[in-house]
Amino acid sequence: QVQLVESGGGLVQAGDSLRLSCAASGRTFNIYGMGWFRQAPGKERDFVAVIWWGTGRTNYADSVNGRWTISRDNAKNTMSLQMNSLKAEDTAVYYCAVMSFSRGSFYSANNYDYWGQGTQVTVSS
Repeated sequence: QVQLVESGGGLVQAGDSLRLSCAASGRTFNIYGMGWFRQAPGKERDFVAVIWWGTGRTNYADSVNGRWTISRDNAKNTMSLQMNSLKAEDTAVYYCAVMSFSRGSFYSANNYDYWGQGTQVTVSS
């Protein structure tokens, strides 16, 4: 099992920045990739970004590419998401997730094995 705890959400204005963090504990050697998803009210849980634990390579959703940066600290088993130029449409609950091994598409929430409890990000326009 891998336990995930997110932090850093809050209420900001459009154009502001926010940094989310996710701390992993437990069987962290199982981490193949670590990512962020978000879910707005009445909508599906959407992929935001992922970082591959071994290589540090990253992938982003088109909607955040160029605005946000995902990073990780392997030694501390933490991951962060620096969100710049926030927009009202970024408002959602943000979830940290772990993929234990390579399989399928990283866009699909179904391919992630462990999830955090979520942190709310609200961007006022």
